[in-house]
Amino acid sequence: MKFIKNIAGNQQKEDADLIAEYKRTGDLDALGTLYNKYMHLVFGVCLNYFKDEELSKDAVMQIFEELVRKLKIHEVQNFKSWLHVLTRNHCLMALRKSSKQNNVSIDDTFVENSEFVHLDIDDTKETQLTIMEKCMETLPEEQRKSVDLFYLQEKCYKEVAEITGYDMLKVKSYIQNGKRNLKICIEKNSSE
Repeated sequence: MKFIKNIAGNQQKEDADLIAEYKRTGDLDALGTLYNKYMHLVFGVCLNYFKDEELSKDAVMQIFEELVRKLKIHEVQNFKSWLHVLTRNHCLMALRKSSKQNNVSIDDTFVENSEFVHLDIDDTKETQLTIMEKCMETLPEEQRKSVDLFYLQEKCYKEVAEITGYDMLKVKSYIQNGKRNLKICIEKNSSE
């Protein structure tokens, strides 16, 4: 069993080295090497959600494009599980988006008149995400790590404490204060 743990530990160290290289240099080859190790898992998760091979292949490429942006701003401790959460969220958002498109019947005149409104909604979401990402960067490191692991990577308090090495009570405090500070920052920047 010790042998298996060593392999997993080496895998995470390799992943961390590739992430660090990508963040430092922006080298897409490093990111490609990292992503290539898990692409089959990403495809499997997508296939499980979409039940369609072509849609799943497209999603694998879209997730890589997301990765190019998101990996630069997130502190990732365990790339494999973080990528799984990212993949799952991508699939769920795509399914939610397609179900809204399939279930809503709208007459042509409404679509013509509201075309720009739909673009504004997408711009608003993009703006909100940009504000949130900038606000995450303003948090103290302990709060940022804790909030990222708890909310974005969906770890429990115990897992956050194990990953960061922080005391359990400190983790709860960092998450609570980080959430409050994030909300204040987002509200402040949204009104500008």
